[in-house]
This record gives sequence, C-alpha cells and structure tokens, in this order.
Amino acid sequence: MVDNMAQASQAVLNKKPEMDNFRRIVPSLIEKGLDNINLTMFNEETRLGILNALGEEYQRKGSLDQAIKAFILSGNRSKLTEIGHDYEKVALFSHAIDAFRLADNRDELMRIGDKCLTDGRLGDAIKAYRLLGNNEKLIKVGEFCMNKSKWDFAIEVFSAIKSKPKLVEVGDRCLADNQLAYAFKSYSGAEDKDKLNLLGDTCLRQGVLRMAHDAYEKAGNTMMLEFIKENFQGA
Repeated sequence: MVDNMAQASQAVLNKKPEMDNFRRIVPSLIEKGLDNINLTMFNEETRLGILNALGEEYQRKGSLDQAIKAFILSGNRSKLTEIGHDYEKVALFSHAIDAFRLADNRDELMRIGDKCLTDGRLGDAIKAYRLLGNNEKLIKVGEFCMNKSKWDFAIEVFSAIKSKPKLVEVGDRCLADNQLAYAFKSYSGAEDKDKLNLLGDTCLRQGVLRMAHDAYEKAGNTMMLEFIKENFQGA
C-alpha cells in the first residue's frame, strides 16, 4: 500500500502542469492549516498532488514538521529523505534520523548512524542502529561506551540487545568505580540476583541505605530487607 502511494506520488510530481495548478491554491490551504483541510472529495491523483505541493511549500518556508506531515500523507519517501538531509545540514541529527525512518531509507539510517558514531554523537548513533536492528553495530557502540566510561549509553545499548553478560560486565566495572547507581541499573537489567546482593552488601557497608534496600528488594532478599528495617529504620 505504501509503495503504491509512493509510486502514485512520484507520478504526480512528474506532471509539471498539474503541479503548477496545485501550487496556485497552496497559500490559502496553508493559511487554513494542514490539519483542517478536507481533501476527500478529490481522486487520489489530485489529493496526492495537493499534499505534495503543500509539503514543498512548508519545506520552502522551513516548517519541516508540517512538511513531514504532508509527505507522510502523500507517501512521498524521496521528499522525506530530502527533509532528513535538511535536518542533517543544521546538525539536528535526531530529527534527521526520524525523517529517514519515516522514509524507510535504511541506507541513509546506516550512513547517518556511522557519521554520528565517528563524530561522537553516541545517542544518535544508538538511535539509528536500533531502528535498523543492527546488533553488530550496537555491540560496537556499547564496547566503545564502556571503554570511555559512558555508562548510560553502554547500559542503554546492552539493554536494547538484551545482553545480560554485557550488562553484568558493565555493572562490575561500575561497582569497581563506586558508581553504585549505574551498577544497580546494570545488574537490574541483567536480572542477576547474586550481583544485586553483592551491590546491596557494598552499599550497606558504605551506609548507602536506600540503595542497599533497593538492591536487596530487586534481588528478593527478604532477610536483608528485614535486617535493614529492624536496625536502620529512621537512619
């Protein structure tokens, strides 16, 4: 269905005289607002032509969010990709990734993911690779983040690909670095009760009672929860 819309949309774009006619009514339609326009009385070719003309005008004016709406409705993938490039030019990489996703342009998602990784834009690289479902790339990013102590990103990546061993590894390194909150997040994601109990013991020794309680609770350690309740209540 989407492919049919995209083909129909491109066919309309190729008919320049008809497109010129559509552009004449664009200003009044833009004034009315895309969400308030009813085009159901037109046949598909005319409707797509109007939507494409609206999208191009919104794009020309820099209203890219509205342009995206119009091009989604017309199924115009090439224009959605073009908007992705517009966002990329002004360093709005997350928006560019969204546009490439809407265009179903996997090549552009891979390209921008690689660019973001090279430029150190780790969150955007992760977003692109997750949309692609590319675990190989995600592991590469996760390893990079772990080696740079970028714990948030490392945990996000390894949680996304459901790699419990890697989450435990991140947790161990965080615990060794006394990054207790990150260790808790990692061990929780790995659902490793032994590691959570170890974290709870460490927190208890350091007097970090709230974190100790949360770790024991996550591990289902009722005995240590009772111990904290009886001996540290009000501490």
